[in-house]
Amino acid sequence: MSSTRPDPRTDDDEIITWWGLVIEGYHVTQGKLTAAIAERFGLAPASFDILLRLVRSPEHRMPMTKLAHEAALSSGGFTKVADRMARAGLIRREPCETDRRVTYAVLTDHGLDIAQRSRAVAAEILRKHVLGHLGEADAAALAEAMRTLREANS
Repeated sequence: MSSTRPDPRTDDDEIITWWGLVIEGYHVTQGKLTAAIAERFGLAPASFDILLRLVRSPEHRMPMTKLAHEAALSSGGFTKVADRMARAGLIRREPCETDRRVTYAVLTDHGLDIAQRSRAVAAEILRKHVLGHLGEADAAALAEAMRTLREANS
């Protein structure tokens, strides 16, 4: 996306409405996604997010502090989620061999299976509720716009 200067003539109500539509569209679509994942796999949204991050990471592992940061969880909040996931057999904690201050969250075989199956269900839902309504070009443009906002405001 190209960077352009905002038009100072854009009506206040119009820009607020645009943003409201982005938020509302996200919430209803995310609601369908998280409900299906919870129903089929018993995963809370934070656990599903962590599984997705780990399944895409090298060796299906990531330092716990980095994972908490990427998942936008406080260290205490992440610890609670990680404890539940470990009790469910989805992840295990593994100390770093070279730095004892670092602990990795690592997918178990069961966690890898659930991550792959839940990711496939999520993709199916997004194909129906995003691509089915926007088409690939508009969905890609939306993703690029959100990437631009994330980078510009991080």
